[in-house]
This record gives sequence, structure tokens and C-alpha cells, in this order.
Amino acid sequence: MGGPFAGGAILVGQSIGGGYRFGKDQWENGMAAKHDGHLGAVYAASKPEEIAGVYDAWAESYDAEMAVAGYRHPSIGLALLARHLPRGAGPLLDAGVGTGLIGPWLGIIGYGPVEGLDISAGMLAVAARKGAYAALHHLALGGVLPFADGAYAGIISTGVFTTGHVGAEALAELVRVCRPGGVLVLTVKDTVWQGGFAAEVARLVAAGRIAVAEETAPYVSMPGEVGTVPSRAVVLRVL
Repeated sequence: MGGPFAGGAILVGQSIGGGYRFGKDQWENGMAAKHDGHLGAVYAASKPEEIAGVYDAWAESYDAEMAVAGYRHPSIGLALLARHLPRGAGPLLDAGVGTGLIGPWLGIIGYGPVEGLDISAGMLAVAARKGAYAALHHLALGGVLPFADGAYAGIISTGVFTTGHVGAEALAELVRVCRPGGVLVLTVKDTVWQGGFAAEVARLVAAGRIAVAEETAPYVSMPGEVGTVPSRAVVLRVL
């Protein structure tokens, strides 16, 4: 594609309403109020449109700010993907792609083609400039995705299952669009894990839809950001 979106067309999809969410219990347990600046504003947003707007405003400085915070989710997610999905597998979906932090790295380690989706058009525009994505979709997680069953060989989602963003309601749909034998690599904030995500994983395991291939110990995703609630990463293999 030509123009500012070289390397990946931005495709407009479903409404963002009903996707990213914010709950009072997550505010109380996730301690969003501890964070300042853009991060605090994201955690304080109460509607999907507000979250998208904050990310739109943050897009141009996001990569630099997260580097200062020592953001670990992308590198942990990539390490787990490389351990559990063969090199050359594709296509992949970067669910909650943001500015495309991991897109170039996915190509470097041998995966592709890669598509991404995100709630924020501003973030997608930054991701598109990196030229690492075959397609970028303006979509929210949490509802029905416009992809066929088994469309992707693997799915990676880092920093998305967190306070005020996405919870367990998005998991089954991601499983649906990942082909049997493929993997989902997800980072999950502990408050989200304990608030229904672990139970949804157990339900899908009992239903014979997935197996847990790996689960990390809890870790702090942003050691440079005081008040960060621990997260964990999990690898789910689709059956």
C-alpha cells in the first residue's frame, strides 16, 4: 500500500462500543489512581471512546514513555511465542497492537505475515508507519471479530488484558480465530486474572478447546512506574 500506511492498510471494522471496559472493582483493586500522565488517564477513562481518545493523544510519545518505564510485556510475549510457535508460522494477529512495538521484532525472528487490531486510530497510524503489518484493523476486543474460524496460526496480545481495558469476555473469540495447534500468548494483569480470567481459562480447558502450555510467575511489567500491579503471561494452545 502507498501513502502513510505503507506496509499495512488500516481497515475500519466494528464499533468500539462494548469492547474495552472499565470496572469499579478494577479501580479499587488495580490502583489506577497511582499512575500519572497518559497512563493514569487511560486507567481513569470510563468509556471505550474515552480510552481510544487518550491513546490517540498518547500515540506519538507512547514508545518513548514506555521505554523509560522499562516496559517488559513485549519482550516476554515474544520470548514465549518463539518457544511455543515454530518459526515461519503465519499469519499472526497482534491483538491490541498499539503503536506496533512488537511488529518489527516478529519479522526479525521469522514470523509473518502479521496483522494487528486496536481500538485507537492514532495508535494504528503509528503502527502503520513501521511497515511491519500486512493489515491493521480498527476494532475492539470483547465482541465478535470479523475473522473466520482458525484464521490465524498464532495470536499475541501484550499489555491488553489489564485495568480498564479487556477482560475474560474477549478470550473465547480469540480462541475461535486461532487455528487448532496454534497458540495464544497473552499478558494478564493479576487483578484481571483473579477477576474472572483464570476461571474462563479453566472453562475453556474443561470444554476441550485449549490447553495451558505455559504460565509465568507474576512479574512487574513496568519497573520504572511506581504502583504497577503485577501481571503474568500465559500460553494457550488451541485444540
